[in-house]
Amino acid sequence: MDIRPATTSDAAEISFLISSVSHFFTLNPSGDGADGFLKTIQPSSIAGYITSENFDYQVAFVERKLAGVVAVRDNKHLFHLFVAPDFQRRGIAAKLWAHAKSAAIQAGNIEGFTVNSTPYAVPVYERFGFTATGPKVEKHGIAFVPLKLGTGNERD
Repeated sequence: MDIRPATTSDAAEISFLISSVSHFFTLNPSGDGADGFLKTIQPSSIAGYITSENFDYQVAFVERKLAGVVAVRDNKHLFHLFVAPDFQRRGIAAKLWAHAKSAAIQAGNIEGFTVNSTPYAVPVYERFGFTATGPKVEKHGIAFVPLKLGTGNERD
């Protein structure tokens, strides 16, 4: 597996990957009601995040196929972590998260991390050490659970 920084030429593939698993977090499996969210995962939106200074986007390829993507906003919010269905349960999410977490800490994050997890992925984040900071939220056609993880270096 190769992990490298995402480029705008990856945006369409990233969009397709996230769209392929969106039924896990949209309230309606068809995506009805989640139009605002679905706009944020269009190729043009993904390309905008990739070129933004406050996002760090990384992609993982296995045998030239996009296996996963991770994005951290402002070195502290895990914005995207998705693995293609054909590559799930192979440790790719853990490797992507370890890579992104390390980069964010090296960039100065001493406060910890937040993520709005799909209910489906909460057990994965709990294995990474995240804990819920509130109940499941349903709004704008999607469902998520807010979670937080410390770095171990937080200031009191």
